[in-house]
Amino acid sequence: MSESKLAGQFFDAAIGLLERVRDEESGNIAAAGAAIADTVEAGGRLFAFGAGHSSLAAQDVVYRAGGFALMNLMAVPGALGVDVRPATLGSALERVDGLAGAVLDSSPAKPGDVLVIISLSGRNALPVEMAMNARALGLKVIGVTSVAYADGTRSRHSSGGFLRDHCDIVLDSKIAIGDAELNVDGIEAPFAPASTVVTSAVMQAMMAAAAERLVERGVEPPLLRSGNVDGGHEWNGRVMAQYADRIFYRH
Repeated sequence: MSESKLAGQFFDAAIGLLERVRDEESGNIAAAGAAIADTVEAGGRLFAFGAGHSSLAAQDVVYRAGGFALMNLMAVPGALGVDVRPATLGSALERVDGLAGAVLDSSPAKPGDVLVIISLSGRNALPVEMAMNARALGLKVIGVTSVAYADGTRSRHSSGGFLRDHCDIVLDSKIAIGDAELNVDGIEAPFAPASTVVTSAVMQAMMAAAAERLVERGVEPPLLRSGNVDGGHEWNGRVMAQYADRIFYRH
């Protein structure tokens, strides 16, 4: 079977975006890693949040082999993905005022903790209010978003602001408005989104930078091993016992 031209074009587009983020966001990624390292070293906790498909990148750094045991998911019921029925409800919940505040107020997050908020557009009420309320509570907020949306669309939050306006550190995914990399004659809609690939890479790069900073300071990064390798379960058991008061996905 011959190779797919469009498949190759998508890989080229995704690789191009990854290279742009690597080259243009390196300083911000290093700063985000340092902020996470500071929090880990100071005894704080880590949280990640994303709504809809942005939740995939948040979940990718929670309870996984090679990840920080201290990273917890800031879950908003019904807004995490397409598991809710109807799936369109998740999108609707992103535009509900007050939901983020209710979630944060009932969460274990405390001043000094880090919250990473992922939102491709950064324009909906949920991520904007999550960032605003988190900072008001004394959390450090890292936003992972596409700045293009803030420059080319209108906010859906009453303040008129975007996620990027309420973060301590912003990581720009460089994704174009519409999140579709391919346009082809004969296909009416653009297709092949790359935001999940790029955003997940940004998240993992940020965590790698955090591990690097911790090692430089003589601190062992609180990493999990794969449960599918010999000794993995025993290793993870020790790490989880050591940091039990900072891990919230086990209870």
